[in-house]
Amino acid sequence: MATPVMMPRQGQSVESCILGQWHKEVGEEVNEGDILFSYETDKASFEEEAKESGILLATFFEEGDEIPVLTNVAVIGKQGESIEEFKPGASEGEAEKAPEAITEEAPKVIEFEVEEDQVGARLRISPLARNMAEKMGVDIQILKGTGPHGRIIARDIEEAAQKPAAKAVIETPAPKAAPVSKPTPAVVLETGDDFEVKAIPNIRKLIANAMHQSLQNSAQLTHHMSADARQLMKLRKKFKAQLEAGEIKQNVTINDLVCYAVIRALEKYPQANTHFLGDKMRWFKKVHLGLAVDTERGLMVPALRNADDLSITGLSSQLKQLSTAARAGNVNPDLLSPAAATFTVSNLGNYGVEMFTPVINLPQTAILGVCTIVPRPKELEDGVYGFVPMMGLSLTYDHQALDGGEATLFLAEIKNQIENLQV
Repeated sequence: MATPVMMPRQGQSVESCILGQWHKEVGEEVNEGDILFSYETDKASFEEEAKESGILLATFFEEGDEIPVLTNVAVIGKQGESIEEFKPGASEGEAEKAPEAITEEAPKVIEFEVEEDQVGARLRISPLARNMAEKMGVDIQILKGTGPHGRIIARDIEEAAQKPAAKAVIETPAPKAAPVSKPTPAVVLETGDDFEVKAIPNIRKLIANAMHQSLQNSAQLTHHMSADARQLMKLRKKFKAQLEAGEIKQNVTINDLVCYAVIRALEKYPQANTHFLGDKMRWFKKVHLGLAVDTERGLMVPALRNADDLSITGLSSQLKQLSTAARAGNVNPDLLSPAAATFTVSNLGNYGVEMFTPVINLPQTAILGVCTIVPRPKELEDGVYGFVPMMGLSLTYDHQALDGGEATLFLAEIKNQIENLQV
């Protein structure tokens, strides 16, 4: 019996998705597990696999269409079977004839596949786990995944790395990997002798709208301050030595240390760990830290929930996993909602930026811009001056939610935490 293929739901906050590319054509034979099409939410890309084998009888949308989630996009069945009842907009009576197979199932994120293992079965592994396995020398062929549908996930690699049997050098050819979904190429609308007019990608439209709404609907002001970075650099040097000595497994970065200091400051100034809702404010008991990540698809700000519960190494590990997932395009869309985070950190220090004005992710109350470290003159003791590495800090806050004095004291506390950080 013919079965419809629906546009999956990726997270409770996602109402529609953009159809990326069809990987099968109407009339083509489809096997269970074959990639049918790619699709994207506002900030992440995914690929949908066939749930059963058959013939692709029909597709109802074209590449680039925006489609409500759980809408029928195609039909798989036997040659000659009717597709009328599955067309979007079919009558309720026809829709009731649809088989039980159309019940919602959580879609799979982009996976790497090993075509066959020792028993001829398909092996699933997440992109993050695959990268970790390559770096740690873990043989994925002998692992049993604990993720959804038996998929090998990061936790499995971490556990396997502790077992010598799993760390065999793999001399067989590298497993064939499914292609990572890229943003749909922009449509060229017009050409000239020396220019092209291209359609704006969906993600750029959403970023542009969010930034415009943020500046239009809040009273934003930025304060700048510099922090002595000697303690951060000392801690970074210590963690690097421990990593090289094998005492720790996590590469703790300057940004990790700054985020740790920010979390401690937010605990002392909870009025900055809020959402401004017009005539009221939402005060959070936990710190859900947003981290601005530059990706090929555009700026993403995933949230690390309960960041205040983590040690510095745990925070570093979680931030790395979150940024890796954002760049790979398979981060949970619910974590990309501006309301998912209570405060955001945007670090442009690696780009050499000395000062900037970050834009708040509404409804958050504030955002911290972290700048590069620059040697600046400072009084070391009475009458003695020297050059000290100083880190620029730029705090943008909504003046509707915070007064200038509150914001200044909060920024000064971030500076104090950075200069006196103990981990």
